[in-house]
Amino acid sequence: MTSTDTGVSAPAVETADDKAALPPRVERPMLVQLGVLIRDMVGNGKGAAILVLMAALVAILIGNMVGQVRLNTWNGQFFDAIQKKDLAGFWTQLTAFLWIAGLLLCLVVAQTWLQEMLKMRIRARLSALLLDRWLKPRHAYWLGFAGERGAAADQRLQEDTRLFADFTTELGVGLLQSTLLLITFTGVLWGLSTNVTFSIGGETWQIPGYMVWVAILYAGLGSGLTWLVGRPLIALNTERYAREADFRFALVRVSENAEGVALHGGEADERRNLDGSLGLVLSSMRRLSGALSRLTWITSGYGWLAMVVPVVAAAPGYFAGDLSFGSLMMVVGAFTQVQTALRYFVDQFPRIADWRSAVSRVTIFRDTLKDLEEDIGSQETLTVETHPDGKLVFNDVALSLIDGRTVIDEMTAEIAPGERVLITGESGSGKSTLFRAVAGLWPWGSGTVQVPPAEDQMFMPQRPYMPLGTLRQALCYPSGPDRFTDEEIAAAMERCQLGDFIDRLDQEDRWDKSLSLGQQQRVAFARVLMHRPKWIFMDEATSALDDDSQTAMLSLFLEELEGTTLLSIAHRPGVEEFHTRTLHIARRDGGTRLFGKASRPVEKRHGRRWTRKVARLLKREPAAGPA
Repeated sequence: MTSTDTGVSAPAVETADDKAALPPRVERPMLVQLGVLIRDMVGNGKGAAILVLMAALVAILIGNMVGQVRLNTWNGQFFDAIQKKDLAGFWTQLTAFLWIAGLLLCLVVAQTWLQEMLKMRIRARLSALLLDRWLKPRHAYWLGFAGERGAAADQRLQEDTRLFADFTTELGVGLLQSTLLLITFTGVLWGLSTNVTFSIGGETWQIPGYMVWVAILYAGLGSGLTWLVGRPLIALNTERYAREADFRFALVRVSENAEGVALHGGEADERRNLDGSLGLVLSSMRRLSGALSRLTWITSGYGWLAMVVPVVAAAPGYFAGDLSFGSLMMVVGAFTQVQTALRYFVDQFPRIADWRSAVSRVTIFRDTLKDLEEDIGSQETLTVETHPDGKLVFNDVALSLIDGRTVIDEMTAEIAPGERVLITGESGSGKSTLFRAVAGLWPWGSGTVQVPPAEDQMFMPQRPYMPLGTLRQALCYPSGPDRFTDEEIAAAMERCQLGDFIDRLDQEDRWDKSLSLGQQQRVAFARVLMHRPKWIFMDEATSALDDDSQTAMLSLFLEELEGTTLLSIAHRPGVEEFHTRTLHIARRDGGTRLFGKASRPVEKRHGRRWTRKVARLLKREPAAGPA
C-alpha cells in the first residue's frame, strides 16, 4: 500500500444540518402531477387490471343512469295515481318500483365492490412503483439528503398512497356519475320546463329551459362561494399532514430510544419537545377547523335551501294548472338530479382539498426518488468503479460534505487482496465518510475509488442492521434464511459467542431491541463467518465488545477467515494488533494529513501467549490464571 501526505483545512464534524437539501424542485401544476402518476400506473401494460376495473365501473354507472331516469318517470306516474286515487294504478306502480329498486340495488352493490377493488389496485400499483424507486441501490440513504422533499418516507409510502387511492377512486367515480346524470337529466328537465309558464298582466310567456337555468344559477352560486371560502383548505391540509408526520416521528424516536431517555432522566425534556410538536399539530388543526366551519355555512345552507328551491321555481306552472302533481314531482326529481350533479364541487370540496394535498405529496416524493441520481450527478462527485485486479485503490480522492466543506483531500492509497488495514483518526476527521465512499453511499467529492467486485464485499457498520423476523433471518441477512443449514448457523453462533441463542433461531422478535449492541455486533461477525466474503469493511464494528470478546471476534481473520482482506475503522486499543498496516488521518498545521505505517504481524507479536488466550476464549473456558 502506498500513501501520499497532503494538507487541507481542518474538516468540519458531520451533523444533521450537513444533510442540506438537494436543489429544490418547482412544484408542477396539479393536473400535470396527476397525469404523471396515472401514466406511471397504467404504462407499460402493467395497469391492465386498473383499466379493466375502470371500464366495468363506467358500464355500471351508465346502467345506474338509465335506472335513475326510469325511476324519475315512475315518480311522476306514481304521484299521478295517488292524485287520481287510482288504486289499480297505485299497485301497478308499486310493483314497477320493486323491479326498478331491485335493479338499482344490484348496480349499487356492484359499483361498491368494483370501487373498492379499484382502490386496492391503484394503491398496490402506486406502492410498488414508489417502493421500487425507494429501494433502488443507495436511494433510501440518499433520500435523507433531500430535505423536506424526502421527509417522512413512511408517511408517503403508507398514508399518502392510501389517501391517493381512496380519494382518486371515490372522487373520480363521483365526478363521472355526476357528469352522466347531469347530461341525462338536463335534457329531461329542459323538456319538463315547457310546462312551466308565467302570467304577468294577462300575458302568458315561457322561458326555454327555465328549470335548467335555475339549477345552473343555483349550483354556480354555491360553487363560487365554496371556492372562495374553502380555497385555504388545500394549504391547511398539506400543513397538517406535514405536522402529523413530524409528531409521529418524534413519538417513534422517543419509543426507539426509551432506555437512553430513562438513563438520562430526560422524560421532562422529551415531554417538552413532544408538547412542541403536538402544539404545531393542534395549531394546524385549529386553523383547519376554522376554515371547515366557515365552509359549512355554505355547504349546509346550500343543502337546506335545495329542498325548497325546485318547488318554488316550478310553483307557477303547478298553480297555473300546467303541471299535475305527478309532473311537479318529476320536475323536482329532475331538478334535484341536475343540481346535485352541479353541486358536486360544493359537496366534495373538503375531500378535493385533501386529495389535492395527497397528489402533491405523492408526486413530489416520486419526483425526488426519480431525480436523486440526476441531482447528485449535477454536483462534483466521486467516481467509484471496479478495479480490474480486485484491489482497493484511492486515486487523488477528496471527500467533502454536501455543502462543499472538505473532509479529506487528495488521498492516494492502494490496498491489495489479503491485507488487513486499519484506519485511525480523531472523531470528525472523515473516517466514516471514507467508509461510506467505499460503499458507494457518499458521492460528494472528487477523484476515483477503484473497488473489488461488489459480490466480494461485505460491510459491518457500528450498529448492525437487524431485519424484522426471526433470529435466523437476522443471522443470514442479506441472504435468505434457507441459504445456510442449521449446522452451519449453529457453528457460526458458537464461534461468535452466541451459543445461548441457538434454541431461539426461529423465534420472531425485535432483535434490535432484545439484543444488546454487543450481541448485535457478534451477530454481524457470525454473518461474515457464514458468508465468507473476500473483502470486509468495518466501521467501529467492535465498539460495544469487551476486550476478550473483541479479541475472539478479530481472531476470525487469523483463523477461519485467514486471507480475507480487511479494512477497519476503529479507536479501540488492541485492534491495531490484528492489522498489518495502518492509515492515520491526523490534523496538522496546514490541514489534515494522511500518514501510513506498517504494523508487525500479530502472530509474531504474541506468539504462544496469544494462542493460549484465544483458544481459551473460543472454547469459552474460565481463565486458570493470568494470560
